[in-house]
Amino acid sequence: MFLKDYISDVYNGVSSLLKGMRKTGYYFTHPKEIITEQYPDNRATLKLADRFKGEVIMPHDENNEHACTGCTACEIACPNGTIKVVTKSEVNAEGKKKKAVDALVYRLELCTMCNLCVVACPSDAIKMAPNFEHSVFDRTKLTKILNKPGSKIREGIE
Repeated sequence: MFLKDYISDVYNGVSSLLKGMRKTGYYFTHPKEIITEQYPDNRATLKLADRFKGEVIMPHDENNEHACTGCTACEIACPNGTIKVVTKSEVNAEGKKKKAVDALVYRLELCTMCNLCVVACPSDAIKMAPNFEHSVFDRTKLTKILNKPGSKIREGIE
């Protein structure tokens, strides 16, 4: 029984190897059909898949308004503490105190691009962007503030 399993494993391994070598040999004899991307030479024509997740962003409209209510759902959903929502208390025109986002801190060096924060956000305030070139020499440059300076919550979002 042991010898039979061993011979079967060797046969399956050799057949798998030959399948891969056949594909390599085909591309060697048909060079116009090569599907390998020549990155970074192809940056101008590079097309990423729609499902690609590169980093978290917070879209703002032309009035520098965003949809983040400061509910901290993204912070709670993040498995490794990548996002930190810093809130402040503002007084509105009616004199009532209201929670507002002071800073949405995103630490890219900790992010696993799992998309859990985006799924957890009830107001769709954050999204995944297809940015993927994040190489820097200083790790502090990977900590980003997602809300722009002077931005405020969009009207009608609660």
